[in-house]
Amino acid sequence: MPDMNLILAGTGSDSLIFACALIGALGLGAQWLAWRLQAPAIVLMALAGLAAGPVWSLIFGDPLLNPSSTFGDLLRPIVSLCVAVILFEGGLILKFENLRDAGAAVRRVVFFGGPLAWLLGSLAARYAAGLDWASAIVFAGVMVVTGPTVIMPLMRQSKLSGRPAQFLKWEGIVNDPIGALFAVAAYEVIRVASHGDSIVGAGVWILAAAGIGVALGIIFGLGISRAFRAGWTPEYLKAPLIFASIILCYALAEQVEKEIGLVAVTAYGMTLANSKLADLSELRKFKEDIAVLLVSGVFVILTADLTPSIISSALNINTLLFLLVMLFVVRPLSVWIATAGTLNRKEALLLGWIAPRGIVAVAVSGLFGSLLVDLSREGRFYFSGADQIVPLAFAMVFTTVVLHGFTIGPLARKLGLARSEKPGVLLVGANSWSVEFAKALKSVKIDVIVADSNYRRLRPAREAGLDTFLGEVLSEDAEIRLDHSRFATVVALSTNDSHNALVCSQFAPEVGRHRVYQLSLSEGDETDDKSVGSSARGRTLIKRGRTYDGLIRDQYRGWNFSRTRLTEKYTLEQYLADRPKGDLVAEIRPDGTLVLLGPSREARGGDGATIISFAPDQQPQTSAPAEEPSSSDPKVGEPQKA
Repeated sequence: MPDMNLILAGTGSDSLIFACALIGALGLGAQWLAWRLQAPAIVLMALAGLAAGPVWSLIFGDPLLNPSSTFGDLLRPIVSLCVAVILFEGGLILKFENLRDAGAAVRRVVFFGGPLAWLLGSLAARYAAGLDWASAIVFAGVMVVTGPTVIMPLMRQSKLSGRPAQFLKWEGIVNDPIGALFAVAAYEVIRVASHGDSIVGAGVWILAAAGIGVALGIIFGLGISRAFRAGWTPEYLKAPLIFASIILCYALAEQVEKEIGLVAVTAYGMTLANSKLADLSELRKFKEDIAVLLVSGVFVILTADLTPSIISSALNINTLLFLLVMLFVVRPLSVWIATAGTLNRKEALLLGWIAPRGIVAVAVSGLFGSLLVDLSREGRFYFSGADQIVPLAFAMVFTTVVLHGFTIGPLARKLGLARSEKPGVLLVGANSWSVEFAKALKSVKIDVIVADSNYRRLRPAREAGLDTFLGEVLSEDAEIRLDHSRFATVVALSTNDSHNALVCSQFAPEVGRHRVYQLSLSEGDETDDKSVGSSARGRTLIKRGRTYDGLIRDQYRGWNFSRTRLTEKYTLEQYLADRPKGDLVAEIRPDGTLVLLGPSREARGGDGATIISFAPDQQPQTSAPAEEPSSSDPKVGEPQKA
């Protein structure tokens, strides 16, 4: 077996190629493992980099992956470009209308709580962690960020609802670029001061440079929007053009002032997000793919570049004290003071505790940590805490993800802030049949959301008073805007069977493969060589051979949904005898459990069970019992149109 360390010690090009391949394999492998295990990807990516870097060097003497040695002077520009794309992505989901809808509490946390957390965090980093003032101020600016990619899974896991859920979601989205901008401003002042220039004059110039960066980003955003609307760019070039323009925008802003490029690309993303560009939803897919690749690479590079000595020096009482102060003093105080009068006591208690750090926090910390190390080598001052920024950032990530992940559910339930009602159903694909099915579910008090990417197709659902989601449920945008705590079952009912299979594959790890459904492939056999394999599909709804086309045909023939409550006198056997034709679609068991029927999932019946069927409009032959339930319930033994 070849010695990996000898491979890395080969020629420069061979070493570089191997390092790039290893970074990609480790990063994407960690992302895949996180998806399979439903574990935080940020933790597994960090562990992958640690294994290839400091852990490998402890065992074998030299690291398997040494980014500083392999990439040399290219390392910082590579990380800077990756961070620029990550911040562009953060700006791309920040719409001003969303900030208006986020509520007073979020706005106060952003505009007042953010600077307060920066101030308190700087004190904690200086006196608890023992960093020098420069490193402490830069690092604390980044720690204002709470990651939406970490928050969303925690909210789904805890079934958090109402104002607390909205607060955590929008705080993470809005603070992503703001925390990075805090760090940019602090670093620029420190950089200028370290070279002996006037701080006042430097401050004025930095503000001017930041303004130029913002203007440049806005110009790029408006220019791309105009080009796409006017049809100046073919469809196949739009996504590559966006990516290339991010790099160009960053590079031009860097010519004005170092690190102002981060400000420019953030403004670029925000401009596009608020441009109401029709193509934006299609471009997000490409952007998400690139962002996943770059995020994976950055995490592996940053952790692999740590040395055992840096890690051991960070594992001390100061680090523990810093974590305790950040968790139990800085976060609660900044939230409580900023939101006084807008949150009740229970909400303030929960939100003052939950603040997991995510991707942006670590990526930006790694960038500015390396920049401060460079300043120490070339300037008049030595920043003793610069090399501790990355270990401290990872300590915050590991601690907050683990602690908040395990405590958010029990704490939300203890405080009465978790969703108490049973989660409902997400129907993906709006059409005449799915809308009627949704109305039938709603009539028996099952929470239901109808999702579709087409506004016109959702119109009947909106007119029927159903909750709707406009957008592609497979996109990252849906990860943020769609309330995943509201459903525990997914039914894919679009006209595209391959898309239905993708939806089921996407949601299966989250809700369980036994809770994702789609219609049969064809009216003949269940298998179809031209379609996706059954192993990649959801469970079959209704029965084999019952396809979308057949259901729509029968609906035009007059079939409709009805619901019937069974009793001891009117049993399932009598119900089936009265309705030889038709499909049994769902059963609500006496305990309120929803069961979607299909192969190997037959109705059980029983006193108090309710059957939802799709059948020709007809009255039962057997006389129903005389009891009359309340008007909100289905009549006993009698089908009711839903």
